[in-house]
Amino acid sequence: MSFPPPSPRNPSAAAVPELPPASPRTPRTPRPPITLTEPSKTKRPAKSSKALRALRSLFRTFPILTPACSFHAGLPRGGRPHDGHVHGASRTTGTLFGHRKARITLAIQENPGSVPVLLLELAMQTGKFMQEMGSEHLRIALECEKKANDKVRLLDEPLWTAYVNGRKIGYAVKREATEDDLTVMQLLHTVSVGAGVLPSDIVEPAEGDLAYMRAHFDRVVGSKDSESFYMLNPDGNNGPELSIFFIRI
Repeated sequence: MSFPPPSPRNPSAAAVPELPPASPRTPRTPRPPITLTEPSKTKRPAKSSKALRALRSLFRTFPILTPACSFHAGLPRGGRPHDGHVHGASRTTGTLFGHRKARITLAIQENPGSVPVLLLELAMQTGKFMQEMGSEHLRIALECEKKANDKVRLLDEPLWTAYVNGRKIGYAVKREATEDDLTVMQLLHTVSVGAGVLPSDIVEPAEGDLAYMRAHFDRVVGSKDSESFYMLNPDGNNGPELSIFFIRI
């Protein structure tokens, strides 16, 4: 049995138009070289243990909660004198940044051109946090449990219960700086104070633009179990007030 011969081509059939060649994909903007300086008088953190890495992985699986319950521990009231500067405090640089639908990260640096001494990821979307910044006073309280004979420095604690304006939002976890974190800090190394958006073609293009807010903070060490950071508003007392409390109880 043989196949029938192919039918002749219909000359009246419309020719299929040829598609134009695909335009070349826009190349990703190269990352800037990292020139951040190491913090002074601090030791580089030890490599994470398996237990700590597992804890951080577990934190990633936690849902981003809507603030719902009240904070029960007492916190300092007010916090700053009218001139905006806390007597005896040390000056630091604080940056809050993240993709709008991702968790927001707090970075504390000695100055805008140094490697962060602390990176803390909070269980709150960046977009939601920026909305909270529209209020007159914003207070972040981070609480961890005190253990007997615990010699860990307060800011080296790995896991915190987080509250925003007295409402529990879930947890905050300390983590090491990633390549993306250092790229953000490098891009902002000439920025002392300000807020804005970094283009998506440099840091995680799939996640969209990255929002940030940077300011000077006064760091006040109350004891080995309590520290506070008070944002210095460049507009004096007319802008929002942000305070961050670390408490070990």
